[in-house]
Amino acid sequence: MNVSKIIKLHADGPRIVEDGWTIVRDSTGATPEYGPNAVVPLATFLALDETQAMAIRAVWISPDDDFEPAVPRLQELDMIAVDFPVFRDGRGYSIAKLLRTRYGWKGELRAIGDVLRDQLNYMRRCGFDAFAVRADKDIEGALKSFSFYTVTYQAGVDDPMPLFRRRAAHEPA
Repeated sequence: MNVSKIIKLHADGPRIVEDGWTIVRDSTGATPEYGPNAVVPLATFLALDETQAMAIRAVWISPDDDFEPAVPRLQELDMIAVDFPVFRDGRGYSIAKLLRTRYGWKGELRAIGDVLRDQLNYMRRCGFDAFAVRADKDIEGALKSFSFYTVTYQAGVDDPMPLFRRRAAHEPA
């Protein structure tokens, strides 16, 4: 059995871990029985009746999904994944920032799809804490990309204070 790996942020830094979730991409046909580790599309989750939806612990959001009306239901989940269908589609960054800042999402927020090492630091700045690097890419090399940047200038979800304010806080009066 091929066990997939992801990168997760921990207090001591990013690490490669086994992925305990299964992304469900095809949700056509009759309503299947989803396992406890299924990550279903948001539209599928919203179409389920209350009893079926209670079994779902994770969803994935497409850049085209209007997820905001569903936020109260999403707050009950363990994980939200945001899909990047192509690397140049930046809408997932906005979704992550909204989930973390406006809606106070505290659970795992995972980037899935066309996720490449050059994006990981920016994804972290927007609030992602787990990354499913594209299967044909080197996950070990992607892990190293987190050490490429030691200073950030702008405010982000991971550090809401811009560099000039951090410096001013340490200067003598």
